[in-house]
Amino acid sequence: MRVLVLSDTHGPLRPEVLPLAARADAVLHAGDVGRPEVLGELRAASPGPVHAVRGNVDRSPPLSGLPETLLLELGGVWVYLLHDLAALDLTPVAAGIRVVISGHTHQPRVEERGGVLFLNPGSVGPRRFRLPVACAWLYLGRGGVRAEPVVLAP
Repeated sequence: MRVLVLSDTHGPLRPEVLPLAARADAVLHAGDVGRPEVLGELRAASPGPVHAVRGNVDRSPPLSGLPETLLLELGGVWVYLLHDLAALDLTPVAAGIRVVISGHTHQPRVEERGGVLFLNPGSVGPRRFRLPVACAWLYLGRGGVRAEPVVLAP
């Protein structure tokens, strides 16, 4: 299963994201969506489901109604989605979770700890500081899990 992982759009959706969404089996957005139209555009582009959590900028309806966390089974793998990793409220290994996805920092990061893949795709919103504009592919299946960062702009 090929999953497009995004975070921190903060309102605009870069046009480069739509062709990626069109190739995804599912799209996960780790919060700070910014505008409800972003999720609508992703749903229109993606052949698969689009799941999103609420970030700290998602304060107005309908985005304020997004869940703070999501636990999803994708490709036979349990994935936990939240915006800020500092708010992680469980022990992934004990809960049977193989992948934890977060955003918030705008800093792309892929790290394996104790059999759990921690993925922050970075931000596909307005560029901050010297951080890249980035997202990630997440490959899930019986063969395991693998994340592949995608830099859209340096």
